[in-house]
Amino acid sequence: MSTESNKLRLIALKSALELGQKIDRHLTSFYGNEEESFIVPVDEIWFNDGHEKNKLSKSVREKDVYILQDIGNYSLEYEMHGFINHASPNDLAQQLRDVIGACNSHPDKISIIMPLLYNGRQHRRNGREGLSCSRFLHELDMNQNVKRFLTFDAHDEGVQQAMFDTEFDNFYSTNDLLESFINNTDISELENVTFVAPDFGAMGRTQFYLNAFNSPHIKKDVGVFYKRRDYNIIENGKNPVIEHSYIGGDMTDRTAILIDDMISSGGSMLDSMKKLKERGAKHIYAMCTFALFTEGIDKFRESYNNGVFDGIYTTNLSYIPDEYKNEEWLNVVDCSYYLAKIIRNLHNDKSISGLLQDKGYTAKVLAKKFEGYR
Repeated sequence: MSTESNKLRLIALKSALELGQKIDRHLTSFYGNEEESFIVPVDEIWFNDGHEKNKLSKSVREKDVYILQDIGNYSLEYEMHGFINHASPNDLAQQLRDVIGACNSHPDKISIIMPLLYNGRQHRRNGREGLSCSRFLHELDMNQNVKRFLTFDAHDEGVQQAMFDTEFDNFYSTNDLLESFINNTDISELENVTFVAPDFGAMGRTQFYLNAFNSPHIKKDVGVFYKRRDYNIIENGKNPVIEHSYIGGDMTDRTAILIDDMISSGGSMLDSMKKLKERGAKHIYAMCTFALFTEGIDKFRESYNNGVFDGIYTTNLSYIPDEYKNEEWLNVVDCSYYLAKIIRNLHNDKSISGLLQDKGYTAKVLAKKFEGYR
């Protein structure tokens, strides 16, 4: 390896191994070491009583180590007392602590890459409950070898206040998602676009997409759905929605793009799509960083077959089953090149400000798209 890269190491845990291998290929290409790998293999062992241990197969002494983990990967199985369990986010968070311990204070520094933030939606205290996300981050902050923590599209960036001596960087997949959407979409669908927030909590994110989608050839607008809930009832841990109203301009013959950080069960997203279709939207898409599909995809498949929406764009930053990827309406955008560039810049002590928010990139993609049709 070159002098510039001989200290770089990537620990891609099994939960994020596929993404890690793609990142590794980009890194080896950057440094001209395509015959060698930056990945440090790990033996991930689960015992029959539910405990686990992790053993590094190579030394990381005095190395710049990047640990990649996907706490949203629910496909990992282990046997416990004769039963098959699926690893939970809690299991994987504990595994991360164990892997840091396996490094045994030998690395020069450790960076954690956790695209889907552990307990990221439990970002503030409501009643008698623990600050799960903040406590997790604070524990990492207490480890002197952990230099930085990287995540994507954090539900609330305020959780970084739990870290005092550790860098916290929150990245967005906006440019990757919009580039894929623009390149895959007919120009007629791009000329009249309305970006829609499924609730008021997503308005800031939606505004960010709106500002990035900048071209003199496009007439753009923004809208939002208001959810009125019954605060006297709790169903499945939340107050049920009793009214879902759209606030925005005329949607007739327009392309609607729903923006959110994640799709969980998808009920709210599908309801928003249906209402936009009823208001005359000609094309409807959704964009989110994480598509969890916690209740499967059957209802999405049915809605697509009924012509309710045209497509969903998401990333490969968290686990999506292979059979889901075969759906013609689901577009999974690869962010490995973006992550590889982030790692390269950090490893070489270069600025990442341009990677955090490259506000002009989408405008360039749009300009190229329209130039090809004019």
